[in-house]
Amino acid sequence: MIKQYSIVILLISLLGFEFSATAQQDPQYTQYMYNTQVVNPAYAGSRGTLDFAALYRSQWVGLEGAPKTGTFTFNSPIGVAENMGIGLSVVSEEIGPATESNVNIDYSYSIKVSETYTLAFGLKAGIDVLDVDFTKLNIFDEGDIFESNIDNRLQPQIGAGVYYYSNKFYAGLSVPNFLNTKHFDESEIGPTSAQTIAAERLHYFFITGYVFDLNENLKFKPALLTKMVSGSPLSVDISANFLINDKFTLGGAYRWDAAFSGMVGFQASEGLFLGMAYDRETTDLQQFNDGSWEFFVRLEIFNKPDRIYTPRFF
Repeated sequence: MIKQYSIVILLISLLGFEFSATAQQDPQYTQYMYNTQVVNPAYAGSRGTLDFAALYRSQWVGLEGAPKTGTFTFNSPIGVAENMGIGLSVVSEEIGPATESNVNIDYSYSIKVSETYTLAFGLKAGIDVLDVDFTKLNIFDEGDIFESNIDNRLQPQIGAGVYYYSNKFYAGLSVPNFLNTKHFDESEIGPTSAQTIAAERLHYFFITGYVFDLNENLKFKPALLTKMVSGSPLSVDISANFLINDKFTLGGAYRWDAAFSGMVGFQASEGLFLGMAYDRETTDLQQFNDGSWEFFVRLEIFNKPDRIYTPRFF
């Protein structure tokens, strides 16, 4: 029993601190530059189009119970001056016996601070749903927390962010969820020390990037994502992408002390973009899995003819 209990406590810890959709160190994304709305609501409406996007990530392929994450977002500018944005972001993640999903409404308000730069403020609000099916575990001595599953446990979410951008540069700072809630309490787990095993912690995201025009057919965009969580190491993702002939994207990324990544993308039409990424761990975990795959698709609907321009690259 002790061994099995320890394994589940470790799993719950992973849910609470590494992979859960609200508690993670929120879900890990390699193509974060295309998935900004999930962590920063101020991004909503910033592209000036009706924008639909979906991402699927299979992490640590070949490792049983490894995280699988799916996201869906849409957003659009609204208002007479189109200085507001509205959107929806949905994230669902499965790890071992647990599935966690959240649905949020995103709202942004933008201010033109110069001819080229805009400052947007955003709010995010929604709910998080947690399910844990302990019957999926191999338990030799059932009891304690294994006696009943966790079904549709609801938690509220409230987040906010700011986003400063032009056609060449962007920078954003956000907290997707301000609420410090707990999925498990002392009566469910047992020991007092386990009371905060799945406590939600504030996650601070900082993202920035710049697009350099190397020539008329080649653009270069370095980007940075920094994630800060109390009690956890600083997470830093550095990426560099090239856009060739406004059609093909090719690049790589490095997650500090964690993984190397390769990325490719294709602007299939004026409104359709397809992307794919592959990660390879640099930690000891690499010997137990075959890497991580990520697939991304974005569809933009241009509500005004003059909105059809060369890809903004973020």
